[in-house]
Amino acid sequence: MSLILTSPAFDDGATIPLKHTRDGGNVSPSLRWTGAPSGARSFALIVEDPDAPHGTFRHWAAFDIPPDRDHLPEGGQKKAEWASLRQGRNDFGNVRYDGPAPPRGHGAHHYHFRLAALDAPSLPAPDGAGVEEIWRLARKHILEEAELVGVYQR
Repeated sequence: MSLILTSPAFDDGATIPLKHTRDGGNVSPSLRWTGAPSGARSFALIVEDPDAPHGTFRHWAAFDIPPDRDHLPEGGQKKAEWASLRQGRNDFGNVRYDGPAPPRGHGAHHYHFRLAALDAPSLPAPDGAGVEEIWRLARKHILEEAELVGVYQR
């Protein structure tokens, strides 16, 4: 069975609801995964927009997610049960989820939610590490990866 990432908020390739964008509530969507490979010791998640005008823009990194978890609830980074959730600094400069906010009139942007099952229980990322650095560290430990793409435009 392969790793699959889904969201009850939007289907793969569909529009991301306003509440999950910076134009709305800026709340992270609920994410669920199945098919974790045996040997997974943690998970890492990033959200990227490769359609940004000046190159890939990174919106979120959540990592050191315990291997017994199979979801992140809506607004998960703010929930008490996820207090141990480590997050990276996004390209807005915040250590949290920041949703889509493409330039007005720039057309549809594709937001790639990428989940990796890792063979390591944690990543040696310093506090405040950027999303790109976290993903670079995670790539060394990936057992399997899944992707969900959402679309948004202004």
